[in-house]
Amino acid sequence: MKNLQVNSSLKKDSLNWKRFTPVILGEATFYTASMTSLYQLWYKNYPHSNFHFFNDINEYMQMDKFGHMMTSYYLSKLEYSTLRWTGLNEEKSTLYGGGMGIFYLTVIEVFDGFSSEWGFSPGDMTANTLGAGLFVGQQLGWKEQRIQMKWSYHQTIFAKYRPDQFGKNLNEEWLKDYNGQTYWFSVNIKSFLHKENKFPAWLNLAVGYGADGMTGGTSNILSNNGITIPPYKRYRQFYLSGDIDISRIKTHSKTLHFILNTLSFIKIPFPTIEFSNGKIIGRPLYF
Repeated sequence: MKNLQVNSSLKKDSLNWKRFTPVILGEATFYTASMTSLYQLWYKNYPHSNFHFFNDINEYMQMDKFGHMMTSYYLSKLEYSTLRWTGLNEEKSTLYGGGMGIFYLTVIEVFDGFSSEWGFSPGDMTANTLGAGLFVGQQLGWKEQRIQMKWSYHQTIFAKYRPDQFGKNLNEEWLKDYNGQTYWFSVNIKSFLHKENKFPAWLNLAVGYGADGMTGGTSNILSNNGITIPPYKRYRQFYLSGDIDISRIKTHSKTLHFILNTLSFIKIPFPTIEFSNGKIIGRPLYF
């Protein structure tokens, strides 16, 4: 009977209209403004074409697809949290949150589909859907995120060879240089154990994926704008590491809790084992 009451309460709305109305209006305004600005600043300057598809699944050893997946995951999480703050019930907030995570990125894919420079990418859409699905599935099944996507970055030598592709400075490189990015699935161990366990709630186990040696999308190039590029070997990297879920650190400060929750997408540096190129490499501290 108690479980039925809990489940019933999760389905009831207790909307705070003073929060809900400005949130919906604000999101609609932000969405329209951001899409309009994106089109004007980016797509308008490139030739247009009839809607078409583009298969880019083999580019950059799928690193960009993990980026799409993570973006969709956190857009869904952000929308869910916002809707719960307005008083919308758990189930609706979860489903609408996941839907928004996919919808926001789908419009960008449609822009790509009408641009002769790119095209609508089924690979990107699959990654977007998987990211939102990762959030929605856990929230519906567990009412919490036991497995979070996280990101880390270290600077590499490749940007100096291709600043046009990988960034002209550190502010651009962390976003563009796939060689330095690592995407993680950080698993909260305590949440999978018996409820009476005393395992630290903030200590996670993380599995990571990265790639290195890439100077081009599907294959490496040996020169760029007169710069000679050594023949680097492209290879995948897999990682096993510890992690700290800072969003689970207990605090009585709402401001600190908000900051920790906001920054929880960053993988905390930890001793790590790397599996790549047929080798096992121990790293005292990897980020």
